Amino acid sequence: MANVRRSFIREILKVTGDPSIISFAGGLPHPGLFPTRALAEAARAVIADSGSASLQYSTTEGDPALREWIAGRYATRFGLEVDPDAILVTTGSQQALDLASKVLLDPGDPVLVERPGYIGAIQAFSLYQAAFSSVALDDAGPDPAGLEAALAHGGPRLFYAVPNFQNPSGVTWSGERRLLAARLLADSRTVFIEDDPYGELRFLGEPQPPVYALRPEGTLLLGSFSKIASPGMRVGWMVADPEVRPKLVTAKQASDLHTSTLTQRILVRFLADNDLDAHIAVIRAAYGRQRDLMVARIQELFPPEVRCTRPEGGMFLWITLPEGVSAFDVFDAAIGEKVAFVPGGPFFTDGGGQNTMRLNFSNSDEERIDTGMRRLARCLEKVLAGTARTGGVAA
Repeated sequence: MANVRRSFIREILKVTGDPSIISFAGGLPHPGLFPTRALAEAARAVIADSGSASLQYSTTEGDPALREWIAGRYATRFGLEVDPDAILVTTGSQQALDLASKVLLDPGDPVLVERPGYIGAIQAFSLYQAAFSSVALDDAGPDPAGLEAALAHGGPRLFYAVPNFQNPSGVTWSGERRLLAARLLADSRTVFIEDDPYGELRFLGEPQPPVYALRPEGTLLLGSFSKIASPGMRVGWMVADPEVRPKLVTAKQASDLHTSTLTQRILVRFLADNDLDAHIAVIRAAYGRQRDLMVARIQELFPPEVRCTRPEGGMFLWITLPEGVSAFDVFDAAIGEKVAFVPGGPFFTDGGGQNTMRLNFSNSDEERIDTGMRRLARCLEKVLAGTARTGGVAA
């Protein structure tokens, strides 16, 4: 524990508790889009119809009806046959990372992550003393040569990635990169953890099949209801092959016995009584408008040497500042202007990314995005001017 850093994002969220601060920092869904009434009705119906059973202990693997629904969703979206018995319901997909680490990692085992990578996964693997390496991302996914080199000679113990609208970069793997990854993984001993919390939130381009569909053996496929229903319900899942799944179940039994019976049953009722696709369409439309406005303000207001990604979905975009400019200096200036974001450094396992930053567009309405981006533009101009005066070294 002495060598595991606290989550930088969680520390920033304490700073942004001030309601006067416009926050692009947290990876939060927009609370105005939660299906509050529908979930309230589902909760009422569950308590009224099966209160005693819903308030009791239940099986570790998860509610059978919920696992059936998840399997059916894969069939509908991708034509992918997933056995409901291969699905383990978890307390958020973050627990899936913890369980996979418990089962698969010994201290010092090599773990490959994207560069930049999801900080929650980095923290989870760090608890089990992983030895990190990373593969750089470009606009189409992991660098081909870097990925081939990383997976050569049997590869690392684990490779963790978010192929759809990656957190933090917003990058989506192309079909070609997915095929390449599947081919390279097939020739390795590496377990691939494919995290897909954002896949339903596409508002541009065409959906891509999961890498799991191309290489199911040795792949753990993670999903979550946090972005399409409610993060506070803490319900996620993991699809695992028969070899590793019993060990994951044992690890979950030791961790929390099972995910909340009541929450799972409320979700099952909500999914049965409501049109989830219609609800997701509302989320996609809202996030698409918010993303478009944020990108437009970057193009209009930010210095031309500042670059950003153009995500096709999800909740984040990624800013790269000129070399020598510190995102932490920009952060300090931004807090003074009552606007917040996440400096990119904590998303790198090798100490890089000091000139990068992550912006969340999902948790702000369009008025606050407009105001916040104008404030942030002023901060960038101030810091870039100061850096120029000091000869390209951040003050």
